[in-house]
Amino acid sequence: MNPARRRNLERLLNPRHVAVIGGREAEAVAGECGRIGYRGPVWPVNPRRETIGGHQCFRTVEDLPRPPDAAFIAVPRQAAVDTVARLAAMGAGGVVCHTAGFGETGAEGAGLEAALVEAAGDLALVGPNCYGIINYLGRAALWPFAHGGSCPGYGAAILTQSGMLSSDLTMSRRSMPFAFMGSVGNQAAVTLTDFVDVLAGYRGVRAIGLHVEEIPDVARFCEAVRKAVAADVPVVAMKTGVSEVGARLAASHTGALSGTDDLYQALFDRLGIIRVTTPAQMLETLKFLCVAGVPEGDRIAGITCSGGAAAMLADYAEALGLRFPPPSGEAAGRLARRLPHTATVSNPLDYTTPIWGEPEKVRPVFEAMFEDPYDAAVIVQDYPLDGLDESRPSYLADARAFVAATRAAGVPAAVCSTLPENIDRATREMLIADRVAPLQGIREALEAIAGAVWHGRRRARVRRDERRIGPPTTGTPPSTSGRVPHDEHGGGPVPALPEPARAIDEGEAKAWLRHAGMPVPAGRVAGGREAPDAAAEIGFPVAVKMLSDRLPHKTEAGAVALGLSSREEVEDAVARIRAAVRRHDAGALSDRFLVEEMIEPPLAELLVGIRADPRFGLAMTLGSGGILTELVADAVTILLPADADDVEEALGRLRVSRLLDGFRGRPPADRAMLVEALCVFADHLCRHAGEVVEVEINPLFVLPDRVCAVDAAMRVRGWNP
Repeated sequence: MNPARRRNLERLLNPRHVAVIGGREAEAVAGECGRIGYRGPVWPVNPRRETIGGHQCFRTVEDLPRPPDAAFIAVPRQAAVDTVARLAAMGAGGVVCHTAGFGETGAEGAGLEAALVEAAGDLALVGPNCYGIINYLGRAALWPFAHGGSCPGYGAAILTQSGMLSSDLTMSRRSMPFAFMGSVGNQAAVTLTDFVDVLAGYRGVRAIGLHVEEIPDVARFCEAVRKAVAADVPVVAMKTGVSEVGARLAASHTGALSGTDDLYQALFDRLGIIRVTTPAQMLETLKFLCVAGVPEGDRIAGITCSGGAAAMLADYAEALGLRFPPPSGEAAGRLARRLPHTATVSNPLDYTTPIWGEPEKVRPVFEAMFEDPYDAAVIVQDYPLDGLDESRPSYLADARAFVAATRAAGVPAAVCSTLPENIDRATREMLIADRVAPLQGIREALEAIAGAVWHGRRRARVRRDERRIGPPTTGTPPSTSGRVPHDEHGGGPVPALPEPARAIDEGEAKAWLRHAGMPVPAGRVAGGREAPDAAAEIGFPVAVKMLSDRLPHKTEAGAVALGLSSREEVEDAVARIRAAVRRHDAGALSDRFLVEEMIEPPLAELLVGIRADPRFGLAMTLGSGGILTELVADAVTILLPADADDVEEALGRLRVSRLLDGFRGRPPADRAMLVEALCVFADHLCRHAGEVVEVEINPLFVLPDRVCAVDAAMRVRGWNP
C-alpha cells in the first residue's frame, strides 16, 4: 500500500463526510450512520430520487459539495467501475464497493475487477463484494444492513473475508467491545493486511480479530502483525477454507502430514497469533484481551461456589496447559480461618454456600486467596433468568467482592458462566465497566485465558524476531493459485523459474544430504553385478535398495533388502528386488543399487521434511518416522529460517518426544546434538532455497550420541548432483 492510498484509507476509516451511491442499500447505509450517531453530512447520489433517508439527493458525484472522505457504492458493476473512476478523479478518499459480480464470478468478472482497481488509482478501494466498515470509536457506519455491537471507548478491530459472518458477529449477545468491524470482500485493492497495518496503531484498538480464508502475501502480513504486537495489540485468527493437500504433495509423507492448514498454523505460531476455531471462541478471546488484558503467566486462581464447577475448571484447564497452583502454606492458613468448616482449601476453590452472598465474609476469603501470586483469576457464576430476581443480589455481591479483590491484587480477571447464555446483559456491562471480562461458558472462558497466556509468552520473541517469512525475493517458484504473482511494492510480476521440479533418487539425495551436513550411512552406488563387491568393501551387514526416480516408496515395491550378511545374500537380494519391482512397475526397473551399512536400532525414528511453498517459503515438518508416520500422524510444522528454540519447541510438542527423553530404561538422546543437526540442515536448505523443492528424510535415526538419515527422497529444481 503506497503512502497516498494509506492516507486515503485513514480518511475512509474516519470520514468527515459520507457519500452513499445507489438505491435501497444506500438508504440503509444512511440509516446505519444515523443509528450509530454519525455527526458528519451524508450525501446520497441518485438521479431518480429526491431524498434518501431524509437527506437531499445529488444527481451525480460531481454535484457533491466536495470530494467525500468515504463513499459507499451499490450500483450495477459496470456503473460501479465508472463511478469509482469519477470519484478518484475528484479526489475522494475511499470507497466501499458493495457491488458483487467481479473476480468471484470467473474470468469476465476478473476482467471487470482489474478495471475497477485501475479506475480507483490511489483511492482506498474496499471490496468489491463486501459489506463495508463500521467505526464504533468514531461513530461511522458504511454498512448496508442493521448492525449491532457497542463500544465502551475501546475494543477489538475485527476484519473478515465473509460479509455475513461480520454481520453475525455484530449481532452477538456477548457484550463484545467493538472498535471496528470490516468486511474486506475480494480485497482487490485494500487487503486484510492493509487494515491490520493501519489499525494496529489506532488509539482504542486493544486487539485485532481476523477471519482468514487466504493470505496472498505472507511477507507483508508478517510485517503488519509484528507491528501490531510491537504496539501491544494481540491478534486472534479464525482460519477457514483449508484445502486438502494437493496432488503435487500426494507422493510424500511430508505433504500428507503438512498441508496448507499446518503452514498457516506454523505462521500463526511464529507471529504469536492466537488461533481459534469458532466465532464464539474468537469473541470470548477478544473480549478477555480487550477488557482484562494479557496475563504475565499461566498461574490461575479459580473460585466457585460449587464443587462441580471447581472440578470442571480443573479438568478443562489441565488440557489447555493452565495451572491452578495450590495455596501456599500461609495462604492456606488464612483461608482455613475464613472459610466455613465444610469448605476445603484448594485451587480451584469452592467457598461453599454458607457464606454465599455475604460480602463481609466472602471478600476476606477472596483477599486471602489473592495474597498468593497469580497471573489471572476466574470465578464461575450463572445468573438467574429475568423474573427470578430473589437471588440476584447475592450473585452480584459476590461478583463485586471478586472485582474488588482482583483489582487490589492487580490480577486480570474474568467472571464466567457455566452455560454461555447464563449471564445477562446488565451484568456483563457492569463487569466490563469494572474491567473484568464477562466470559460465557467455562470451556470458552478457559480457552480465551489460555490463548491470552500463550500470546503473552510469545510476545517478547515476536518483537525480537526480524527473520523474513515467505518465499525468497528472487527465484520464487510459480504460484499455484492460478494468478500471476505480483510484487505489491511496484516491482511488477515476480519472475518464475522456467525449469520444472524433478525427483532424484536416494543415492543422489544422500550425496546432497552429506554435503548439507546431515549424516548418512556409509554406502556406495553400484550395478547389480558389483553390489556384492561393494558390500564387502563397506562391511557386513548391509542394506541394498534399487534406485529409480519412479520408486518414491521402495518398501511397498519390494525394492529394499535389509540385514544382508554375506556376498551371496547380497546377490540373492538383487535378484529378488528385480523380480519384485518388475511385478510392481516394470518401468521403474534399473541397474543402480544403493549398498549401505546397517545402522544399529535407534532410540527413536523421526520424519524430517522440508518443502518450498510459493507463499510461505520453506517449511520444516518434524514428526514420528518409520512405520509410525501413517499410524499416529504425529507432526509439527515450523517455518524457516528457524533457530534452536523453534526446533526444540517443535520437538517437545511431538508424542515421540518421550522416546527422546529415555523410555523404559533406555538412555536419553542428546537433544542438543539433535537440535543442532536439524538447525544446520535447515540453514543449509535456506541458503539453497532456489534449488530444493522438497526433501524428506524418513526415518532419521536418533541414536544416543548421533543422528543418521537412513532413507531420503528429494525433488529439486536447477541442481545437478
